[in-house]
Amino acid sequence: MEPFDHLFRHESGRMVAALTRIFGMHNLALAEDVTQNALCRALEVWRIQGLPDNPAAWLMSTAKRRALDVLRRERTARTYAPEVAHAIETNHDLAPTVEEMLGAATIRDDELRMMFSCCHPHLAEPVRVALNLHILCGFSVGEIAAAFLCNEEAIKKRISRGKAVLANSRRLFDLNQEDFTERLSSVHRALYLLFNEGYHGASPEYAVRKELCDEAMRLGTLLCENSMTAVPATYALLALMCLHAARLPARVDAAGDFTMLLDQDRSRWDEELINDGQRLMDLSAQGTMLTAYHVEAAIASVHAEAKSPAETRWATIVELYDTLMQIQPSPVIALNQALAIAQRDGPQRGLDEIAQISDSNRLADYPFYSAALAELHLRAGDSRMARDSFLKALELARSPMERRLLERRLAECETTAGWLNGARSELESISELPGQPVTH
Repeated sequence: MEPFDHLFRHESGRMVAALTRIFGMHNLALAEDVTQNALCRALEVWRIQGLPDNPAAWLMSTAKRRALDVLRRERTARTYAPEVAHAIETNHDLAPTVEEMLGAATIRDDELRMMFSCCHPHLAEPVRVALNLHILCGFSVGEIAAAFLCNEEAIKKRISRGKAVLANSRRLFDLNQEDFTERLSSVHRALYLLFNEGYHGASPEYAVRKELCDEAMRLGTLLCENSMTAVPATYALLALMCLHAARLPARVDAAGDFTMLLDQDRSRWDEELINDGQRLMDLSAQGTMLTAYHVEAAIASVHAEAKSPAETRWATIVELYDTLMQIQPSPVIALNQALAIAQRDGPQRGLDEIAQISDSNRLADYPFYSAALAELHLRAGDSRMARDSFLKALELARSPMERRLLERRLAECETTAGWLNGARSELESISELPGQPVTH
């Protein structure tokens, strides 16, 4: 990895958004080219002269100079933003106009407006997420393809389709537009999916993609810093992300493999993020709005306050899942609810609840559906049914990390039943079937 990658990720989105406001949405490619030019120039200079005192300001200053060069050279060859067009038409010096448009407060607003622009209602959710990752988070096509288990050509097409729709807008989204509320809901959903992919994704290389979680939280923080977008649902969404991100240090072991929630060393949970999440939960309680983000954050909060699985208020979690099922019913939520009921009332009750899940066929390719059945059968004393379910889950494992986790649990199950030696050859013969990730 280049030593400046993390910095470049954060700054590229800010520069593209600011330059798009100058050039116009229809010249998005030009804004990206000028940004890339500034980043390349930074690599050349910084390797010789070292990192400047304020790298972000250096990059923006370089981008500004390059933008002025482009405007002066192509002042009549393109159409630009109204402020720039007016300066060109009246033969005014472009520098003061560009300087004003690249003020620090304006840049923050531009980044926010770009986020809303990328969540155009005519775009499908996967396209919205890909655009946010590419334009605002600085992820390459290859990185996005790897994160979502797609080929690069498919991601290129998503981004191309999205940019074609954005070009018709010509300007960044105005937060005062009539469809602001609809767009805000789409922005929330895009950030939720982005965080979810980092936390629950099926990358073949990493158990979690922390950089995706970090970017979702960074953009969520941007929403919370603006008075128009800092609504209860925004606070609840960021609270949810903070409370889940707090578990990341304990979610992966030293070998890079998953550690399930009930087995995690809770002393490794990030106390600062937990406190941030609880503070945001308080802010989300303003008004009468109750969203799925509120309920999911409340569930995460109950887990965060418990020092051990035994001290967890499982009855409260079950009640919260009841509420969540009323707001946003899904078989994945029903499965999580059944597991909470099993913690409260015992494994057989959990199995009964799973058997009653409607649309459970939608979970057929989800490895942790079969794994959940296996765990409950094992706790109920039915090692044979547990073994069969673990084998089914292994067939559906989406990554080496999931496979190793399930292999460990199967080995423990077989040791309990006295089957370890007899079943090893069958286990080793199972081919890897990555399956498809389920969003939840």
